[in-house]
Amino acid sequence: MLTSRRLGFLLMAAVVSACTAQAGPNEVAPVAAQLSVERFLRASNERDVTTMGRLFGTSSGPLGDTGSTFGCFFKKIGSWFGGSACERRVDVEIRMDAIASIVQVQNYTITGEQQVAGRNSPTRRVLVDLDMGTRSVRAAPFIVVQTGEGRWLVEEIPLETIMGR
Repeated sequence: MLTSRRLGFLLMAAVVSACTAQAGPNEVAPVAAQLSVERFLRASNERDVTTMGRLFGTSSGPLGDTGSTFGCFFKKIGSWFGGSACERRVDVEIRMDAIASIVQVQNYTITGEQQVAGRNSPTRRVLVDLDMGTRSVRAAPFIVVQTGEGRWLVEEIPLETIMGR
């Protein structure tokens, strides 16, 4: 027979273990978000527009995931109801090449990372110091969002900050 003291202890143990089980993924999130920014910066330096397109997107998925003709057909129909249509591969490549022409860094250091409040999907702000050769940019905020599949994608790049405007 359980006494009320034992029952209370068991309930408390269950609550504490549930809280600690939820803390695990939050500890991994910053590392994964930062790795996505690092991979994006490396791809940008190499002008690897395909990799950049796979690392850039929204919580719905990567911009470079243009999909098959059949898949894009359904995305196009979904866009009529508020979804997003597929991008043409050539348009993605042109967009990523334009970004790569701006984001050419000699060195970078990730200096901080914060959760972004008020978003539907887990979102992080990764602060990066960029060495651009002739000038430096401090604490450039890259916004990184998690997809439903658990991938982290660069959603916003601070191009105006990087260009010095």
